Amino acid sequence: MYEKSKGAEEKQRTAGELSTQYISKIKMPSSYTEVIDKLQTKFKQGVTKPLDYRTQQLKALYRLCKENEDVLVKAMRDDLNKPYFESVICEIEFVRNDIRGMLINLEKWAQQEYTSKHILLTFDSSYIQREPYGVVLIIGTWNYPIQMTLSPLVGAIAAGNAAVVKPSEISPATARVLEELLPLYLDKDCYKVINGGVVETTELLKEKFDYIFYTGCSSVGKIIRDAANEHLTPCTLELGGKSPLFLDNEVDIEVACRRILWGKFINSGQTCVAPDYILCTEERQEEFIQVAKTILKEFFGENPHNSGDLARIVNKKHFKRLHKLMASGSVAIGGVCVEEELYISPTVLINVKASDTVMQEEIFGPILPIVPIADVDEAIRFINDRDKPLCLYVFSNNKNVVKQFLNNTSSGSCCVNDTVVHLSVDSLPFGGVGGSGMGRYHGKFSFDTFSHKKAVLIRNFIPLLEKLGALRYPPYTDKNMEKLLVLMKKRSNFFPKISYYTLVFLLGIITAVVVRLTFVASGLTKYLPHPFQ
Repeated sequence: MYEKSKGAEEKQRTAGELSTQYISKIKMPSSYTEVIDKLQTKFKQGVTKPLDYRTQQLKALYRLCKENEDVLVKAMRDDLNKPYFESVICEIEFVRNDIRGMLINLEKWAQQEYTSKHILLTFDSSYIQREPYGVVLIIGTWNYPIQMTLSPLVGAIAAGNAAVVKPSEISPATARVLEELLPLYLDKDCYKVINGGVVETTELLKEKFDYIFYTGCSSVGKIIRDAANEHLTPCTLELGGKSPLFLDNEVDIEVACRRILWGKFINSGQTCVAPDYILCTEERQEEFIQVAKTILKEFFGENPHNSGDLARIVNKKHFKRLHKLMASGSVAIGGVCVEEELYISPTVLINVKASDTVMQEEIFGPILPIVPIADVDEAIRFINDRDKPLCLYVFSNNKNVVKQFLNNTSSGSCCVNDTVVHLSVDSLPFGGVGGSGMGRYHGKFSFDTFSHKKAVLIRNFIPLLEKLGALRYPPYTDKNMEKLLVLMKKRSNFFPKISYYTLVFLLGIITAVVVRLTFVASGLTKYLPHPFQ
C-alpha cells in the first residue's frame, strides 16, 4: 500500500484547513448574461489572443497544480476517498504534463499551415489560420474532477479563448476548491468558475457560447447538444458507454489479469474508459478467476475494506444503483457492500447473460461481469450488436485476432494488451464515436478542438497570371472553359516535397523574365522597376 510520511499527512491536513478559508464571496446572478457579456468584451478586445498571454496563463495554471497539490488531493479524498497515488498520477500530474506539452508546442501549433493549390494559383498564398472560437463553456465531471475539468481548460487557453468553467456538483469539495483557487492564478476577467447544480447549469446553457465542451453521461449529453443547437454552437461531448474487453485463450493470463484488474478498479471502477465487461470462453473464465483472487490480494490485501488504495463510491444514489447490478450472474469474487461507508469490494461476476441488468447500462463501479462466448466471431458480433463503445480492449498475441477486432468493430479508441494507459499518450486523440461521444482532445487535438480553422487565400496582381485568370470572365466561351478545365484539373504532386520551395523560386525567376519580355515587346520598359530595366 502506498503510504505518505507523517509530515506529508500533517501538511495535507493543514492544506485542507487552508482551503476552507478561500470560500468565494462572489454571488453569481440568476442570469449569467452579464458574466458572459464581460467575457465576450475582453475576448473581442483581443486580450486572450497573444501567444505571450496564453503562455503566461498556462504557466499560472501549472503553478496552481504544483503549489496546491495537497489542497487538491484533500478535496478528492473528501469527495471519493481517492488514494493519494491516484490523485497525483491520474489527475494532477496528468494536467501538469498536459500543460508542459502545450508550452513546448504552442508556437509551432499556432503557425499558419500552408496548403497545395491548382496551377492558376501557383504564385498565390493559401493557408489555414487557427483562431480561437471566443467564449467557451467547459462542464467537468465528478469522477476525475481535476483532470477532466482542467485538461480541457488547458486546450481552451492554449487556443486563445476566454472560458467559463463549471465543475461537477457531485464532487462538491473539489468544485469548491477550483472556485477558490482558479481566480487566484488565472485572469479573472477572462476565466470564470461557476458552481452549482442542475438549476445553475440550465441557466448557463441558455446563454450563447462560442463552443461547449462537456464530459459526463449520455443522457445529459443529449440535453447539452439540444441547448447548443439553439445557438448553432459547436460542441464536444465526451460521454461513455460499456467498453468491452476480449480475453484470448492464448494470452499470458497472469500479466493480462494484472493489467485488467488495475484498469477496472482504479478509482473504484468509476472511470469512463474502465473495461466494463469481459468476453472470453468458459475455460478462460475459470483461469481468470483463480488468478484474479491472488492478484486482488496483492493489490488490496486480505480485506480490501481496510486498504487505503481503494476509492469509495461517490454518493448513496450511485451506491444503491451499483448494489442492484450485483444481482446479475453469480458472484465469484467480492460482493461485499457497506452502505454507510459507500464501500463496495472489487467484485467479479461470472456466467452473466446479455439480458442481465448489469449489461443494460454502463457500470461505472467496481463490478466486472464476465460474459462467456465461444470464439472471436461471436465476440465481435456481441460488440457490434451494441452501441459503439468509448474504448475497446483486446488481449491477444495473435496478430490476426487483433486485426479482426480493429477492422470489424468501431470504437472511440482501441488498446491492445493493456487498459487505460492509452490516455497517457497525448499524441493520440481521445474521444468517442456514436453514442460514446463526439469530438476529441488531448495534446494537439485539444488545441485544434478549441481552434477554428480559417481558410485564407491571398492573391497577387501578376499581369501574366491575370491574363490566364481572365478566362473565367464573361462573355463565356467553350474555348475558355476548356482551357480553365485543364488549368484547374487536380493532379498528384509531381515534384518531391523537398524541391517545392526550389520550384517556386525557379518559377518566380521565369515569371520575372516573361514579365520583362512582355514589357519590352510592348515598348513599356520605362514602367518596369529599376532592377528589371
